[in-house]
Amino acid sequence: MGILTANLFVTLDGVYQAPGGPEEDRGGGFEFGGWQAAYFDDETGEAIGAGIDRMDALLLGRKTYDIFAGFWPHQEDHIGETFNALPKFVVSQTLTRPEWEGTTALAEVSELSEVKERFLDIHMFGSGHLIRSLLEADLLDRLNLFLYPLTFGSGKRLFADGSGVPAAFRFAQPPRAFPKGAVLLSYERAGAPITGITIGQD
Repeated sequence: MGILTANLFVTLDGVYQAPGGPEEDRGGGFEFGGWQAAYFDDETGEAIGAGIDRMDALLLGRKTYDIFAGFWPHQEDHIGETFNALPKFVVSQTLTRPEWEGTTALAEVSELSEVKERFLDIHMFGSGHLIRSLLEADLLDRLNLFLYPLTFGSGKRLFADGSGVPAAFRFAQPPRAFPKGAVLLSYERAGAPITGITIGQD
């Protein structure tokens, strides 16, 4: 059974919207797109690139898929070549004929169980809504949070309006800090939360 890893670039107040560019996603009137670049350094790039080099399949939600499909097919750098060559999967009930070569559309999250049997290291980027669905279905194995030192007060959040499910996590690897202030927190599922204990209670 393969490992499904979500990679998410997120601010201190939980916003993951449009890190890559000003016009990436203006949904909801978001005006702060393109916030990741100011904190990008060689070490951060190496950490992101190492994950990309390990993956043997790419998974995306519909919104992120549309962004990626409009950009990466036209890139000839190493990441572009990798993404274009990989088998790709998009979860969508409306997209039936994806145009990005090598893409398979899945109508339901449950279909990813079969995908995990075929591939060893599946990665996804962004796609906050899909991350929540995967957590609910207990199909997400690892969550890599690249946490950035800024807040916006608005924008799409991973767990907005009380969304999410009770779950505990543990470090999959030690936290890693980068020169310009970003931190990589890599977690894996660790069962249900332990609650109902008073601190100091035997």
